[in-house]
Amino acid sequence: MKQINIGGVPEHFNLAWHLTLQDDLYKKEGVDLSWHDFPSGTGAMCNALKEKKIDVAVILTEGIIKAIIDGNQSKIIQTYVQTPLNWGVHVSNNSLYKEVSDLKGTKAAISRYGSGSHLMSYINAKNHDWDLKNDLKFEVINDLDGAVAALTSAKADYFLWEKFMTKPLVDKVVFRRIGNCPSPWPCFVIAARKDIIESCTPELKTILKVINQATIQFKSIPNIDTIIANTYDQQLEDVREWLSLTEWSQELITEDTLKSAQQQLFDLKIISKTVTCSTLVHEL
Repeated sequence: MKQINIGGVPEHFNLAWHLTLQDDLYKKEGVDLSWHDFPSGTGAMCNALKEKKIDVAVILTEGIIKAIIDGNQSKIIQTYVQTPLNWGVHVSNNSLYKEVSDLKGTKAAISRYGSGSHLMSYINAKNHDWDLKNDLKFEVINDLDGAVAALTSAKADYFLWEKFMTKPLVDKVVFRRIGNCPSPWPCFVIAARKDIIESCTPELKTILKVINQATIQFKSIPNIDTIIANTYDQQLEDVREWLSLTEWSQELITEDTLKSAQQQLFDLKIISKTVTCSTLVHEL
């Protein structure tokens, strides 16, 4: 039985993977799928793909596009979540900053360079007409715990992260959310290393078949809102709102979406060039 290592963030978006793994659905189809959590997010997963520590990643669209253009030998094999990611703009509860416009020229906490929190800081800056060269500064904090430490100690001033995952910190009056910054593209895709695509196409097709069946049925799982709330320390009303806003995908990302995302990343000088869609995507 072929072993495939897959990585993703420990967030509610990925509960379908854990449920299918608990039920041994991949093993029943002849694939030994092993899940690896990446609390640091997309930047860490890009490195893990590059270093062949994982074979597949459930990863932010903007992060893997940049990584592939920068030389990461991977390709997108499917969209995972079709809807945008709702990034909250957070400050310490003790902060004097009241509005996103107050943050111009201050320091953003980012999990690492090339991560979603890094790249979306540029989108946020663009949305508020900031000077991308002079008004953006960064402090690397690795993960959510690092962000709490950095904002509390004033080593950084603000932090962009998925607003529902950070809601418990807002409820506990650790963070204060002063704005939102939705991603302007489908938020999560599934990417695989090129060598794995070449050598394990049947296994990858099986993985997609199983997870796609799971995501189609995900919202109809009995008490799924309670399961998510208990698993991820969320309030039930927040989970229900998140479920109402989130749509999974079972399709390959479209050429128009890739062109639009690349153009926006290029305009922000996050990527140095745009590439053909075939460079970014492989249809199994």
